[in-house]
Amino acid sequence: MQVCAVRLIERWCKGGEAVENLSEMLKGVLEGIVLEVINQDEVYGYEIVRRLNALGLNDIAEGTVYALLTRLEGRHMFIITRRPSELGPPRKFYSLSARGQRELASFWNRWDYLKTCIDTLKEGE
Repeated sequence: MQVCAVRLIERWCKGGEAVENLSEMLKGVLEGIVLEVINQDEVYGYEIVRRLNALGLNDIAEGTVYALLTRLEGRHMFIITRRPSELGPPRKFYSLSARGQRELASFWNRWDYLKTCIDTLKEGE
């Protein structure tokens, strides 16, 4: 079973440790985290931001997430469904396309490899 980056971050943030200055580290994994959020449930853009904030990732700006969604949409990673909103224009709900699912699987393979390397280094082997 693969370890979920979102769950790891949740553990760090809720484990009582002060985790600061994650911005640089998140740049490399934010795409995978967002794909995983979408994989878990069909969501709209602001809901993704709320879920990231709920994990303790408060430094991720809405604009960063929306720019990432636009970039991933251009790469055909999503199936988009528009639904009416009570608060304005229709919302775009995102779910992963087959291409998005392949990209997410590739992300987890890279994550597992990198995590193994870092764990080995940390354990001094």
